[in-house]
Amino acid sequence: MRGVFPELLADVEAGLEGRAPLPGLDRLLAMAEEVLVTWLILQGEAVESDVVEGHWLLGLHRQGVRANPGLGACRDTCREILFRRNIARLYPEEAAQAHRLMALRVKHLAQFIGGKLDPSGLGDFCHAPLRLDRLDMV
Repeated sequence: MRGVFPELLADVEAGLEGRAPLPGLDRLLAMAEEVLVTWLILQGEAVESDVVEGHWLLGLHRQGVRANPGLGACRDTCREILFRRNIARLYPEEAAQAHRLMALRVKHLAQFIGGKLDPSGLGDFCHAPLRLDRLDMV
């Protein structure tokens, strides 16, 4: 199993590794929204259609934080997804790099939320819960 969002992660990773085209900008945004909608549903929340600063993604994030304040950590990731999308659409000379960076942020969001939903697959990195059984106590 590849975590909570296996198909989404596989599509993004294939694009980032050059095995397939990167999902388009609109598809990447939809993927990010799908991750937050999944979070809300699994938290027992009804998904609202609130828009914050002109974006449903930020509305979903705000609703998610109300359901669980721990989701606040991915606020900047959501904002960067939108920022990179805007750069890719407005500046053709920056489009390829911005598209790739947007894909990386969507991947990060899926991994972060996936780790909150199923922490059993987390390794040792900054978002992993502290595991006292792995510490060398002297």
